Amino acid sequence: MVVRDFMITDVVCVEIPGNRDDVLRILKRTGISGVPVLKDGELVGIITRKDLLRKAEETQLGLLMTPDPVVIRPDAPISEAAQLMVRHNIRRLPVMEGGTMVGLISVADLIGAIAQLRSTLPIKDNYVSKTYALWEETPLSLVGRILEISGYDAIPVLMEDGTLTGIISERDLIRHSRIEDGVEVSDFSNGTDDDEWTWESIRDMHTISYGISKIQLLPIPVKNAMVKNVLAVPLNAEVGECALKMRRARVDQLPVVNGNKRLVAMLFDRELIKVLLPDQQALRKN
Repeated sequence: MVVRDFMITDVVCVEIPGNRDDVLRILKRTGISGVPVLKDGELVGIITRKDLLRKAEETQLGLLMTPDPVVIRPDAPISEAAQLMVRHNIRRLPVMEGGTMVGLISVADLIGAIAQLRSTLPIKDNYVSKTYALWEETPLSLVGRILEISGYDAIPVLMEDGTLTGIISERDLIRHSRIEDGVEVSDFSNGTDDDEWTWESIRDMHTISYGISKIQLLPIPVKNAMVKNVLAVPLNAEVGECALKMRRARVDQLPVVNGNKRLVAMLFDRELIKVLLPDQQALRKN
């Protein structure tokens, strides 16, 4: 199983010079998590949902993108793709051949490969992650900050009685964001109100007004933006069946529940692809 067998060849890209707002529209329309950035037809970077949310006031693609992205060959084994994604904590690899980008392989593509393997390894031993949850009334702006500082891609949402009611992810934040334009004023006066010797009449006042444009999350509770009717799996679920569920539902994560249907953990696709690593492949054969 090599990269060429699972990569996509119809890759959505953006070009420098370009517009941040165009990237936001692409991510909203397609639901993908990132796009390669080209300059004069050559690959120079990657822009992701995280970049847009963390640099909300930045508009230049060159400053938003991660430059010199990690790449892979089309004839490389998918285990190498999994190794690179895990090592660099990334979700996609441009596929390069002869200096030209010929495709892109993502975590979702590797999940498709895992589904084909039909692995019977249990998820509970190596692949589930501890998690915490949000209350369904949590403001969306606070959710964005929590995702940023926690490093999670998605967080489950609970009702007051602790029942799982949904999941909120970066994809949902992007869908419920908007571009907000405004004006800010900077005061460059030489004196301050704390200077006893400075009078208003002699203070050298300089103010500059400048326009800003930033991505703003809508002022709504998380329950109005989250994905409902969440697909969950039990702790004794197998790797292969979970990969198949992710593939069919087109989701990046699955809540893990106990026998009482109470949330106990999360299964993220970025953890599940570790089954493709060499040490895990050896474990599958035993």
